[in-house]
This record gives sequence, structure tokens and C-alpha cells, in this order.
Amino acid sequence: MKRTTFATWPCSVARTVDLIGDWWTPLVLREAYYGTTRFDDFERTLGLSRNVLTQRLNRLVEEDMLSKAPYQDRPVRHEYLLTDKGRDFFPVLAAMMAWGDRWLAPEAGPPVVVHHDACGHDTRAEVVCAHCGEPLRHTEVSTHLGPGFPPRHRENALRTGRFTS
Repeated sequence: MKRTTFATWPCSVARTVDLIGDWWTPLVLREAYYGTTRFDDFERTLGLSRNVLTQRLNRLVEEDMLSKAPYQDRPVRHEYLLTDKGRDFFPVLAAMMAWGDRWLAPEAGPPVVVHHDACGHDTRAEVVCAHCGEPLRHTEVSTHLGPGFPPRHRENALRTGRFTS
């Protein structure tokens, strides 16, 4: 079954979901953040089929989230390394982890704890205002159409009342 693509929607959430919105892609990225680089290691830790893993890794390479570099000549084998774009996605997964720890963790507590090496403390992700540092809450933000919003859809978007210009 072919899925609908959101790659051209005028919405950063939709475009992000288009890239990572299947079950396995965020988990492949999680393993990359844990230091996994080799195909066999991704396969072993995730337990998914080789063809699905190949598809997900290839997509992440195509989207410049991972780069593919040979580490062995005979036979040729590659490792998958996080790119700048891939590393920049870490806070998104950390925020998902924090939400899951709050709402879905077992009674014993979170299965994995994030430790901030720079300050020496265990921590969790928190989304804050880039200007004042206060936590962002959906009841305390509003949305405005940005410079990348398609002009042909602007009038209709403004008419909904969800945005201001």
C-alpha cells in the first residue's frame, strides 16, 4: 500500500513525520545516538528484517541524516555515521523519551536514563523558549505564518483563524 507523502506540505511537523514517521526510523536513529554504526549491530539490537533495515538506512542516508562510509574492503562493508542534520534531531528523540518516561514508563521507572556529561547530572529533555528560557506550553504560544508558507495558501490559512499574518 502506497502511503501519502507530506514532503511538500507547508508544515514542518508534516515534513518531519514524512521522514521519520514509521515505526523503525526513530529506533534506527536512537541506536545511532547510542553509538551503533554497523548494519549487523543495528539488525541485532533492533531485531528487524534486513530488507526493512536496508530501506530505513538508505532513506536516512538519502535525507542526509546518516552518511555511509566503508570500513572494510573485502568484502566491502559500510558503517553509518550521524551527520550534522542527524545529530540535530537528537533533541526531538530526547523529548519523545521524556514524554514516554512520564506517561508510559513501567512502575519501576524509566528504562534508560540520560546523563548530561558536561554537568554530571541525570537529566531529561525540556522544550523551552529560545529567548527567555521558560518552558513552552501549548496554552502560552500562538502561531504566525512564516516566510516559507506558500503564498497561494495564505488567504485560506488566515481565514481558518488558526494563524495571524
